[in-house]
Amino acid sequence: MAPILLRSLSRLGIALAFGAASLGAAAQPSYPDKPVRIVVPYPPGGTADILGRLLAERLAPELGQPVLVENRAGGGTAIGARYVAGAPADGHTLFVGTSTSHAINPALQSDIGYDPVRDFAAVAAVAEVPYVIVSHPKRGFRTLKDLVSYARAHPGELNYSSAGTGSSNHLGGELLGSVERIRITHIPYKGSAPALNDLLAGQVDFMFDLAPTAQQHVRAGRLTALAVTAAHRSAVLPDVPTTAEAGVPGAQITAWFGVFAPAGLPAGIQQRLAQALTAILAQPDTRKRLADLGTNPMAQQGAAFQSFVARDYAHWKALVAQAGIKAD
Repeated sequence: MAPILLRSLSRLGIALAFGAASLGAAAQPSYPDKPVRIVVPYPPGGTADILGRLLAERLAPELGQPVLVENRAGGGTAIGARYVAGAPADGHTLFVGTSTSHAINPALQSDIGYDPVRDFAAVAAVAEVPYVIVSHPKRGFRTLKDLVSYARAHPGELNYSSAGTGSSNHLGGELLGSVERIRITHIPYKGSAPALNDLLAGQVDFMFDLAPTAQQHVRAGRLTALAVTAAHRSAVLPDVPTTAEAGVPGAQITAWFGVFAPAGLPAGIQQRLAQALTAILAQPDTRKRLADLGTNPMAQQGAAFQSFVARDYAHWKALVAQAGIKAD
């Protein structure tokens, strides 16, 4: 065969191979190839919803597609969580998971309908809101150790209010009692607002309340802040020590928030999402918005965040079993 013909056929072969490769690449849709939904398992207006909308606003330019927030409230977060657990694992359905949806409620309800670890891919942690242990000024406690010492000397006399049996602030009290081996009396209410109102009225002795809610009452002198229940102090109450600084290192509890996807999410998509979220959370205006909400930033993603969720779930499951708590 003539050399010129061979060269022509060779060039044709290369062109055909290149064209086939190009068509193959085009046939593989890039992520995302349609709008992304972020499911929030609460009604509009709460912290999880605000965070979800903040992330959606900033994720859209990072991903090059619209990012929409969809509120699926009900079942104490279970309705939204079950919906996302059953969605396609293609990265187009995400979930604002919380300590409630992925640790406390599954620990309380064995029939909740999903496994918080096996049924989700933990993409990235976003933020945590610490609780602050607040007491009524008439009790005269100035430190957390004052409260613990009194409770130890007067078993069962001190009482604390909560949003209801099995709520986070109920479990905070159970944790404090377990860690310090003290007996304190739980008074459940139907929601955090009435629980806080009775504390302000002096009808109960203390409470685990979210720092952003408690701060105004602490600053006004209506409540005494004894300790923040996180590893770091709160930006809204910077002068209040952590439980560890107050001498009770085991009494940590926070309301944390993170982004999840259905289990089986391809590694490449998970990495793309984690990188986008990391970039968003590093932006100064995002960090300011988080601080204004009274949250502390969290810096975990992928396997590290998945392990964190598994540990938190196991921790609360053990405490619930030990205390014999049943959800309302």
